[in-house]
Amino acid sequence: MGVENQKKEEDQTKSKGWLWWLIVLVLASMVFAAAVLTLLKNFEHSNPSGPGVPDHPGPIVAEYANALGMAMQFFDIQKSGKLVDDRVWWRGDSGLQDGIGSDGMDLDLSKGMYDAGDLVKFGFPMAFTATILSWAILEYGDQMNSVNQLGYAQDSLKWITDYLINAHPSPNVLFIQVGDPSLDHKCWQRPEAMTEKRPTIQINTTFQGTEVAAETAAAMASASLVFKKINSSYSNLLLIHAQQLFTFADTYRGSYSVSFPQVKEFYNSTGYGDELLWAAAWLYHATRDESYLSYVTEINGQAFANWGSLSWFSWDDKHAGTQVLLSRINFFGGKEMTVTENVDLQMYRKTAEIIMCGLLPDSPTSTSSRTQNGLIWVIEWHSLQHSMASAFLAVLYSDYMLTSQTEMLYCDGKSFKPEDLRKFAMSQVDYVLGQNPMEMSYVVGYGSNFPQYVHHRGSSIPVDAETGCKDGFKWLYSPKPNPNEAIGALVGGPFFNDTYNDVRNNSMQTEPSTYNNALFVALLSGLVTTSSVVQSFS
Repeated sequence: MGVENQKKEEDQTKSKGWLWWLIVLVLASMVFAAAVLTLLKNFEHSNPSGPGVPDHPGPIVAEYANALGMAMQFFDIQKSGKLVDDRVWWRGDSGLQDGIGSDGMDLDLSKGMYDAGDLVKFGFPMAFTATILSWAILEYGDQMNSVNQLGYAQDSLKWITDYLINAHPSPNVLFIQVGDPSLDHKCWQRPEAMTEKRPTIQINTTFQGTEVAAETAAAMASASLVFKKINSSYSNLLLIHAQQLFTFADTYRGSYSVSFPQVKEFYNSTGYGDELLWAAAWLYHATRDESYLSYVTEINGQAFANWGSLSWFSWDDKHAGTQVLLSRINFFGGKEMTVTENVDLQMYRKTAEIIMCGLLPDSPTSTSSRTQNGLIWVIEWHSLQHSMASAFLAVLYSDYMLTSQTEMLYCDGKSFKPEDLRKFAMSQVDYVLGQNPMEMSYVVGYGSNFPQYVHHRGSSIPVDAETGCKDGFKWLYSPKPNPNEAIGALVGGPFFNDTYNDVRNNSMQTEPSTYNNALFVALLSGLVTTSSVVQSFS
């Protein structure tokens, strides 16, 4: 009996030992599972713009972070209205009466931004500026946040969308301009002291402006996604306006350049089909309403998309941006689609690939629209717009490839990796920041050699100067550098021969603009560090 009892005790001890190890394994499994869930949660919330980012930003590129911080300041320089927490010491309140008495309505159009170096608020490029800022925040909000620029980007965006909301007082009316450029260009005054009349222009069912209404719809739809988690009521308001404006734009088709021929001298439109696709694409992202996807594919894709053609992204031409934006759906998927929708989305992606192959300098189909030193160059006026826009789309497409684990881009038989697109994008930024034949930065305040004679009223006139409309021109022609540095302003850019004439009256090269800066900010936000993009904005 003693031996049997001893054996029973040993068996009980062994059983208790196995039980103890089983409990340890269960607890360890629970701890591991909890750790995995925590990691997944961290991944999901690593991007302030939305869920779904699988990793955190990597190391910061100091040069790009510095340039991004400066470029973001330019939007503060361009603000109209009652300024709040102003970061620019030489700017003050302006345009406070804008919109009062507009066509019998008392509207508050005091906010918004002056488009460039003058004092007019042009709705078409302003709305594009907002759309690009929104896109940059949605794709790279986590990277902006890593260098403390996300809040500034959101603030600048809201300064524009507040204006756009007020400029849309009823479903089929949109005010698209404040100020008369012909009058404005006869004066050279600081915005705080301007004396010229500030008339407004509106589009409606009689005087159509499809491209402006559609671009404004795109701005509001994209911005509604930015503010969705921050301010839901404001986001919902933006989306209501966006949907109304898209319906207005699509129902009453007509170019604003036809309705108002005077705009041709400043922001002439080459067509509105691209804006309709662009707006519908953003509304699909904002709502996931299948009708918007059908609109850009089986209903209007063939008519408006220019599939298979190379195009240059700009405030006027949204084709390239739309190809890349809709490629996102093809990369990351969406709701169940019809066969036609799937085929058409593949056409958007194929066209985006044609554009990417054209940008890569070593591609068999590389574009010849670049300077001898590698800068994308399409037109003389504001030449940096196309290089910054192209580079932004390139870094975006590169990140779509990386996030979706797409290893190769094939260009007429030659393969390229996502890193090749990123390398191209970096080459464009590096040119702007000083690696160019002029050995200068094209960003005011960046580096030791940058533009001193920027074509910009507020920057060129001393704060304490008392000038009227005409006598202010002495500051335009002054041989002295601008007394107020427009920190962060990206000037127009070099000529095709890589030269730049730093003369204040050379507006073709020395004038900055909000839309160029928005593209520059978007590009820098994509390059300042690395992280995967979100797979869905909503």
